[in-house]
Amino acid sequence: MRIVAIADTHGHHADLDPLPEGDLLVHAGDLTRIGRLEEIEAVADWLRSQPHRHKVVIAGNHDLGFEKQPKRARAALGEGLTYLQDARVTLDGVTIWGSPWQPEFFSWAFNLPRGPALAERWAAVPEGVDVLVTHGPPQGFGDQVHGQRVGCADLRAALPRIRPALHLYGHIHEDGGQWWHEGACICNVTTWEGERGATVIDLDPARRTVEVVSVPPRLP
Repeated sequence: MRIVAIADTHGHHADLDPLPEGDLLVHAGDLTRIGRLEEIEAVADWLRSQPHRHKVVIAGNHDLGFEKQPKRARAALGEGLTYLQDARVTLDGVTIWGSPWQPEFFSWAFNLPRGPALAERWAAVPEGVDVLVTHGPPQGFGDQVHGQRVGCADLRAALPRIRPALHLYGHIHEDGGQWWHEGACICNVTTWEGERGATVIDLDPARRTVEVVSVPPRLP
């Protein structure tokens, strides 16, 4: 399966046209500027227009509608998109878990305090999912802001148990890239309002092997 991954479009999704071809398009959160229903509808229409056979979406801290008005926000996405919020889906033999939570970040959506509250969310992720999609990064990988590490330590601590073949996230615009950690391919796939391109990954679910096809450079 060829996976095309993006995040942090904040309403600037059309700036990414044309996206690379693939089988699965993943949006790892921050689809909108502030999560209004009309913003959700606009990005959903754009996602549906893309040629990828499957589309998986999670919310991010900017997507307030999914936290404040969850039923209406999910309805605004419409048909043809798979929205995951602490949930799993299997597509063409690839098991994907999506979750929007991150350590507290101002007064935005899906914030939790570091420690037990976040650890509980990651404890709910089943072992052995092929693709883990979160909005925020694990501590130490693609999580630098002005030289400081701001990723989730509880998420990083959960990765050896979960054992994903691939972990995709965004949230930190300055530190996009790809790393390997304990056998997993870990990618900050931020596209920061069209300033950075999509990340492209090939995943073989039978062997649980990952081949990195294209990772855009880190933003200056």
